[in-house]
Amino acid sequence: MSSTDSVRVTTVVPVDPATAFEVFTGQVDAWWKRGPRYRPGGLRLGVMRFDPPGVGGRLLEVYDEAAGDAFELGRVLVWKPAEQLVFEWRARNFEPGQRTEVEVRFEVASGGTRVSLEHRGWDSIPVDHPSRHGWGASGAFASMIGLFWAELATSLRSHAASRREGGRP
Repeated sequence: MSSTDSVRVTTVVPVDPATAFEVFTGQVDAWWKRGPRYRPGGLRLGVMRFDPPGVGGRLLEVYDEAAGDAFELGRVLVWKPAEQLVFEWRARNFEPGQRTEVEVRFEVASGGTRVSLEHRGWDSIPVDHPSRHGWGASGAFASMIGLFWAELATSLRSHAASRREGGRP
């Protein structure tokens, strides 16, 4: 694995591991940022969800339930509540068969749960692919992907904290 094959981001959320897993998976639409940088539908209004929850389920952004209009970001490979989640990741502009993988671990930490996310498999995506935004295989590309996940991790932490304080955004 090269130095640009994977990115790792870690945060501590102020809830126990079971709650952190439930917030990550069951409330994904509440904490996952909106807009073209974060959602495959760009400015389209969609709802993010794991459907159905569990191994073999899919991470989707659903635009029109009745019409079956949704984008599948990937399939769930591992589903261990309070411990681990692994799912495939596909950008909208990936060719059939192109995918990367996201692993999320939930571990007890001082003040709550350490949520560690690793997005790996970028070496399988050609360096000139549009998802690399012209960065090729550089460290700058890994930094860009790391920033994407860091911003989502911050949003996850804020959402989990508001839940602990009794609020349910």
